Amino acid sequence: MSLSSRFAPRALFASCATLLLAAALLPVPARAQQHAQPTAAPARWVGTWATSPYDGDPWHTTPTLVDSTLREIVHTSLAGKALRVRLTNEFGTEPLRIDAATVALSTGDPSGPEPDQDASAESAIDAASLHTLTFGGQPSIVIPPGANAVSDPVDLATPAFANLAISLYVPLQQISTATFHGSAQQDNFIETGNQVDAPRLDTPVKTSSWFFLSGVDVEPAAPHAAAVVAFGDSITDGAWVTQNSNHRWPDDLAVRLHNDPATADLSVLNEGIGGNCVLIHCVGPNALARFDRDVLALPGVKYIIVLESINDIGALHNPNQPNYQLTAQDLEQGLSQLVARAHEHGIRIFGATLTPYKGAGYYTDRGEQIRETVNSWIRTSGVFDGVVDFDKATRNPADPLTYAPADDSGDHLHPGDAGYAVMANAIPLSLFR
Repeated sequence: MSLSSRFAPRALFASCATLLLAAALLPVPARAQQHAQPTAAPARWVGTWATSPYDGDPWHTTPTLVDSTLREIVHTSLAGKALRVRLTNEFGTEPLRIDAATVALSTGDPSGPEPDQDASAESAIDAASLHTLTFGGQPSIVIPPGANAVSDPVDLATPAFANLAISLYVPLQQISTATFHGSAQQDNFIETGNQVDAPRLDTPVKTSSWFFLSGVDVEPAAPHAAAVVAFGDSITDGAWVTQNSNHRWPDDLAVRLHNDPATADLSVLNEGIGGNCVLIHCVGPNALARFDRDVLALPGVKYIIVLESINDIGALHNPNQPNYQLTAQDLEQGLSQLVARAHEHGIRIFGATLTPYKGAGYYTDRGEQIRETVNSWIRTSGVFDGVVDFDKATRNPADPLTYAPADDSGDHLHPGDAGYAVMANAIPLSLFR
């Protein structure tokens, strides 16, 4: 073998390397440069409204939902330049088909002079704001049993404290179990046929439940916008608040946050379920079971206020559960689990003391002892990142085991409108700064 042939491969490699280096130094064509540009950052979403769905309770029957338009009214807490809607078939046993969906600003006045005022007028929308909801570019979607769906973004600027009308057309199909949230304290509407584009429904039937709807997210203008989750039972859900008034304590808190420049970019998401429990199955999944869904999975959550345990305590009164055992330590352990899971996700969580309940239908002396022990633990243990003392704010100075008369709805378990306002005003806004 000659010396030149022996080194030919090495020379060829060097020549190729030189050519590759030269090619790399050549100017990139304009078209290639365009493809190399970084894509726009994805939208940052924060919840502006939310509710916690479940599969049934003792107080509501499911109306006819098929071949019907559901026009559901929700109240925002944070402004945004775009929005998206979250739907759910979590408790369905068959696929749920939504054939058409829209979103618009509601113009119906639910505070008319008559309680049974014209439902058609109450269902009215601002036609100029009407937008079709799509899902992956398609106007319809089939949501599998146990699943959720999120709409494509909608270019609709939404102010804070606006009422949105979300209309869903549910065609003929089998629905054995409807996923819903009852006792919404809000008039919603059901109309036969596909009326999702109608400026107002012709002859709607009112319902106080939200069906197949779990949330609305917005793309906020402020880069540091975030959400506060109010996590609890019927006292958080707003039982006995004036219908359509949006005066639950989370609603009143949202207004306070909005009016303070230091907290104006925080939304409040109400994840209360009437009759819910921390440790046992009462109404809806227990608090430990639903915490991931109702808190950790929501976009933009930074803070939590948890007010729950009174239904676990009230179950001690149930004669059909003679073997039911509960201690304050059981509840403390369960609430501590919520704290640990929140901290794992970098979320601050505040413990709220349990409001008085003497005189309620399920009051017991044993339960009262547990309530007081749990409240003392919330105040002094240091487990939570902060404390909201709802008990102190609402109790009667003359009888601390009961509500102050002005705050009581009359059932001695839930506050009325004035009591919810007192609760919201008792929350230190410094917790969120």
